[in-house]
Amino acid sequence: MSIPAANLMTALRSGHSTSPRLTWYGPDSERVELSGRVLDNWVAKTSNLLQDELDAEPGTSIRLDLPAHWKSFVWALAAWQLGMEVVFDDTSADLLATDKPDDGAGAGFGAIVAVPLAALAMRWPGELPPGVVDYAAEVRSHGDVFMAHNEPEASLPAVRGTAGLTHEELIDGFAAAQDTGVRLLVRAADGLESCLAASLGAWKEDGSVVLVHPDLDVTEHLLENERVSRS
Repeated sequence: MSIPAANLMTALRSGHSTSPRLTWYGPDSERVELSGRVLDNWVAKTSNLLQDELDAEPGTSIRLDLPAHWKSFVWALAAWQLGMEVVFDDTSADLLATDKPDDGAGAGFGAIVAVPLAALAMRWPGELPPGVVDYAAEVRSHGDVFMAHNEPEASLPAVRGTAGLTHEELIDGFAAAQDTGVRLLVRAADGLESCLAASLGAWKEDGSVVLVHPDLDVTEHLLENERVSRS
């Protein structure tokens, strides 16, 4: 039986697949809109990179040393789809995905991936430490469809942070309750773990997410333009 994260990705790519599912507002007038199909494409490529290049498998842990950002969401969904444990705190993990590969915090990881957050980045800007994988340069060469080498078990750990949850508990235990079909405003300033919990809840209810960088004002124009749900 598929784990909940894999079922969620199936739903995102098959139900209203061309509708917006994740919209990102970043600095310098950056706006990125991902439909269900495009989001699934990014997630599949990242899952394939994890599995084929980094030897990740069900039960492998990955620390996401990343801010709340659309690429961070892709990484979390890719890891969960593969059956991995996503680590949000500072405890040890097998792999590290980070936007700060030069800060010296990579010791003890089996592999480190540098994730440039600029929307159009084709590679990491500048030199990377030896052995660090350049996500932007590598991810596009991986397949658009993900096929797991090993079927993950629902009892494997999925979340390590403020809560410790299994894959079986991911959608019903980690995802925050949302209204059906919600167009949810998510503020990146709340942190990656909280933002993912809110977003999983929206997607579970066939909704979509508008994720806004901490430096941006959430204006009435933005809310109206994105048709954000009002409580």
